[in-house]
Formats: sequence, C-alpha cells, structure tokens
Amino acid sequence: MSVFKINGKNIWVAGHNGMVGKAVVRQLEKKNCEILTVDRQSLDLTIQQDVNNWLAHYNPDAVILCAAKVGGILANDRYPAEFIYQNLMIEANIINAAYTNKISKLLFLGSSCVYPKHAPQPINESALLTGPLENTNEWYALAKIAGIKLCQAYRKQYGVDFISAMPTNLYGPCDNFNLETCHVIPALIRKTHEALIENRKAIKVWGSGLPKREFMHVDDCAEGIIFLLENYSDMEHVNLGTGQELSIGDLIEVIKSAVGFKGKTEFDTSKPDGTPRKLLNSEKIQALGWSPSISLQEGLKKTYHWYLENH
Repeated sequence: MSVFKINGKNIWVAGHNGMVGKAVVRQLEKKNCEILTVDRQSLDLTIQQDVNNWLAHYNPDAVILCAAKVGGILANDRYPAEFIYQNLMIEANIINAAYTNKISKLLFLGSSCVYPKHAPQPINESALLTGPLENTNEWYALAKIAGIKLCQAYRKQYGVDFISAMPTNLYGPCDNFNLETCHVIPALIRKTHEALIENRKAIKVWGSGLPKREFMHVDDCAEGIIFLLENYSDMEHVNLGTGQELSIGDLIEVIKSAVGFKGKTEFDTSKPDGTPRKLLNSEKIQALGWSPSISLQEGLKKTYHWYLENH
C-alpha cells in the first residue's frame, strides 16, 4: 500500500479530550489538514449505528482511534465489565464503520499493557500473546489486544490500510493528577510539589525505587502516531517508545530537580515494587526514520509548569 499523506486531508481524532487525543490535535494543528472531533454528548461511541451514521455523514480521510475507557489498577479492579465492554464496543464500532464507509487509513492506539507480564526485555512486537497478562489490568489489556486483532483481520480480509501503535508509559499536559487513580509521574510530581509548599524535609514513596521504567512525553507520542499514519502500512503493530529506561529512584531525583525540592526521599520497602523492568523495543519505528525529541528533564519541567497553571 502506498504512503498516506495528511496534507489537505480530513482527520478524525476519536477521543480528542483525552491526554493523547489532545496531544494529537496539537500536532495536527501544525499541519495542513482539517481536524474532525466530536464530544461524547453528541456521539456515543458504544452505539454502532450512531458511529456508522456519523462517519457516513462526515466522511474523513483517516481516523486516529485514541478513544478508550482508561484508569488505574483500582478502577480496573472495581469496574472490569465496564473496561472490557466499553473498550471492545468503541474499537469494534469505529473500525467496522471505517471499513463500511471506505475510510482510507485508520490508526488504532493500543497500550504496552497488551504484552505478557513476564515478556523478555526489551519487549519486541512479537511478544504479543506469548504468555499471561498482568492481572491488575487484564480487562483493559484484552480489549486492546482485540483492537490490534480487529485491524489485522480487516486488513487481511478486506485489504484496508488499518494499523496499530503500542505506546510506552506516557506523561505530560492534561494528565490525571488524582493520587487515587493516577500513574507514577503525576503522583510523584504532586507529592513532591506538596512537600515543597509544606516545607517538608522528605517525600515518602512506595517500594524500593529500584524498578526500571520507560517514559515518553505525550507530544512525542503524538508525533510518532502521525509519523506512522503517514509512513507505515503493514500487518504488525508498532512499538512507540524512547528506548531509554531509568529507575524509579532516579526518576524521583529528576522530578525533585524540576520542582525545586531539596529534601530527601524515604522509600517504604514494605510496599510492593511491581514488575522489576518494563522497556519496549522501539527499533522498528526508529528504522522507519522516527525517534522522540523531548528529554525526560525537559518534559518533566514542562509537565510541572502545566500542573502549576492548572491545579
């Protein structure tokens, strides 16, 4: 299939109010294209006929499918039916309607949680379905695996140009900073900021600080998504990561520097660490000619400034 160019095209960003969707819209605004969005009050993505009618009416050239029901470990545990049902319906409805309405290109956004809990590191795309999932978010992960397989099945049977991208752990503006439901970077930014303004001598952190993780700024992720939309056309999904990892302990030091907190870190080793290492192998997208440009130091400073302005 030929390369798809977004110049002069209409692009529907499904899920434009989420962290990734907003970042994709910001990047597309720099391009010569029309951006289509619709809020959930106007279109319920879980209702098949409504999705089909909307796509038939607006007829975009491409779809970037960021829409999903998301949440942390607690939410996945409390609402498993909602997580699997809503995500299955959203992706199935949009992917099928994109085929029915002859949409030229679709990119489905997955998640690195689709990979087995004990996948060899760094994780290759081929690790998909080679072992059991992390049970804390398996409902969400199963739905995302189904989305990858839907794109592959429609591509195989109908010859459509539908692709999937699997991003690593993301952070940046518009992230969730609710300590009960947020991920590690927003949680640490908020804890460190609160320690600073309360003039505390230390911040307390769960675990040993030894596990290693990979983090990507959401604006880099959005750039990578648009790069793949324009330059990739094949059956296999593509990892979207930085190829760099650091320990949670080192991450805390970078965050303390961004916030300006000079106190100590106290690790509560009675609390669990989670997976010791999680790093995507992103050689595939790098070989295509794309790599991220925002360093962790720069990205965390930007994210902290956004947090200050919005909380």
